Amino acid sequence: MRIGYARVSTEDQKLDLQRDALSAAGCEKIFDEKICGSTPRLPARDEMLDYARAGDVAVVWKLDRLGRSLRDLVDVVLRLKGCGVGAIRSRRPRRSRLQQSSPNTCSSK
Repeated sequence: MRIGYARVSTEDQKLDLQRDALSAAGCEKIFDEKICGSTPRLPARDEMLDYARAGDVAVVWKLDRLGRSLRDLVDVVLRLKGCGVGAIRSRRPRRSRLQQSSPNTCSSK
């Protein structure tokens, strides 16, 4: 099962873009919250982590939504991995100029 997590940091921000992306990524259940990432606890994220089971896949729109800091993100991903839960982000990265360029046409002699 794909499980989504969405978070915005202020009441002025909207969750719609993230929810739509998570739905498009096939999430059957989405946990979301409006809460600053610097708060000591993210209740909806904790609920998502408790809900996830082995074989599930946790999906986020962007990785910075899942963790409050790099250390926190690593801890969350390790917790998911330890429970047999995969983690992916639903937003496709923009292609870099290197990826957009044509294949290498240099020939070796």
